[in-house]
Amino acid sequence: MKKNKFPLILASASPRRQELLRSAGVPLKVIPSNADESFPRGEQPEKHVLRLAREKAQEIAEQFPDRWVLAADTVVVIGERVLGKPKDRKEAGKMLRLLSGRQHRVITGYCLLHSGGRNGKEGYVTTQVVFKSLTPAEIRWYISTREPFDKAGGYAIQGQGAFMVKGIVGSYTNVVGLPLCEVTEALKKSNAVKIFTAENAEGAEKK
Repeated sequence: MKKNKFPLILASASPRRQELLRSAGVPLKVIPSNADESFPRGEQPEKHVLRLAREKAQEIAEQFPDRWVLAADTVVVIGERVLGKPKDRKEAGKMLRLLSGRQHRVITGYCLLHSGGRNGKEGYVTTQVVFKSLTPAEIRWYISTREPFDKAGGYAIQGQGAFMVKGIVGSYTNVVGLPLCEVTEALKKSNAVKIFTAENAEGAEKK
């Protein structure tokens, strides 16, 4: 029997999640989910990210019952307000002004699922992030880079938006889009994929 080169399916089009997993030598295939990501009124952020991660994973797992599927969802929460991805420059500006000089939470839910009945794992991770006070010129410049438009909260900590982050408490990779420590532990405990082997390291070096 031919060995399956990609035992794990990532149900996400996020290049950040793909890069994080590949940096740990995780072999994967990307098949994005089409799950509705709207935020129902009154739903708690932690329940929201877990529900969405589960729905995304279930959608793809049903199509590939012999494969492990990993899905995730990330939101930015400031006070009682949940920030998704800004739709345009105006919304990006509102988000950045709201985050300026304040602390917020980044919450990512993840779900590792195998529809064949194997035990999967799910959970969420929260990171506290503090922004410096932003000037109007800094906000205009950052929006002009177009980096905010596909990022929860309108910024990328690993990109040009790094200058805004004064400090964090918790997982850095969680703010990027996937809590890599927790996810790799889930992959190992579920025996979903073999990682942290010499073979994986050699594959990562070639990429």
